[in-house]
Amino acid sequence: MIDQDKKELRKQIKEVKKKYSFEEKKVKSIKIFETLEKLPEFAKSRIVMAYWSMDDEVNTHDFILKWYPEKRFVLPSVKGDELELREFTGTQSMSAGSSFGISEPIKLYTDSVENIDLIVVPGVAFDKNKNRLGRGKAYYDKLLKGTKAFKVGVCFDFQFVEHVPTNEFDVKMDCVVTN
Repeated sequence: MIDQDKKELRKQIKEVKKKYSFEEKKVKSIKIFETLEKLPEFAKSRIVMAYWSMDDEVNTHDFILKWYPEKRFVLPSVKGDELELREFTGTQSMSAGSSFGISEPIKLYTDSVENIDLIVVPGVAFDKNKNRLGRGKAYYDKLLKGTKAFKVGVCFDFQFVEHVPTNEFDVKMDCVVTN
């Protein structure tokens, strides 16, 4: 039943997303990151894991490009059923990824996941109880279970819903930021 509820919520959010242009989502993304940048957890973080966004996600490109000279950025790459972590050192260090067609850094992140201070987490939907609905492959849940990093879910206002169906494998966020 929960799996069906998750599938239905994914479908609903996908339909709402289609109503917004890339430019509208980019403007909303700027507001989200202006809020995130004010978090004390972000201010004190040294190593930040984020993601190089796809067109339908909260846009991270400007945020990463703004902060990578000051903070160390780690971006995920899908490898099989896991997320492989790579270090962002500028757009010149990116290549076309094999999964989802997303550009990804070439250089592997070789430090421990435990050294990551803050993780910017994408999602299909979030709720007031800091629950997250992902795309359904559990890539992030597997990674987030193994870290003590501060987890910040980012989403557009239309992705912030009353209730996200969850099961025992879903990892809660420490904070959810929306526009």
